[in-house]
Amino acid sequence: MQDYSENIDFNFDEHLYIFSYEGIIRKKILDYKFNEKTYLYKTFSNYIVQNENFCKVIKEYNVIIPVPISKKRLKTRGYNQSFLIAKELSKNLNIKLINNCLYKTQNIIEQSKLNKEERFKNIEGVYKLQNKELIEGKKLLLFDDIFTTGSTVNECSKMLSQANPKKIGILTIAKD
Repeated sequence: MQDYSENIDFNFDEHLYIFSYEGIIRKKILDYKFNEKTYLYKTFSNYIVQNENFCKVIKEYNVIIPVPISKKRLKTRGYNQSFLIAKELSKNLNIKLINNCLYKTQNIIEQSKLNKEERFKNIEGVYKLQNKELIEGKKLLLFDDIFTTGSTVNECSKMLSQANPKKIGILTIAKD
């Protein structure tokens, strides 16, 4: 099978992540995301805030944007896991949070249930950019919880690039 992540021209400039997606970190992220352990957003954001090197890089960005989830998933889960952490980072690192420019227009099969090839196909065209004047010409930091193939953040970055930002960076808790 073709490894799509190897042959993709990513639509972002850099990717920062704190952990490898394995062991206790994997378990805690899954608990946070799927087992209603919302309080873990504080723990994850604290790991990022306490890392001076990451904070220096993060502060180079004008805006932090959480990867959106669909209305249906938000209703089912009760929260957007990326938004909670992005909001905490915004507050602690004095970086503007913008949560009204990128939208997920449809509920799709969860990416975690698909292989690499299916993930890239599944995510195509599901995000929409609105209020692009809010982010035009800015340095954008897109936040998501996990980077597996990069298909989600790549699709989001593709939409964000329509606003002609100076730079698009990705920040995740973990990378698979």
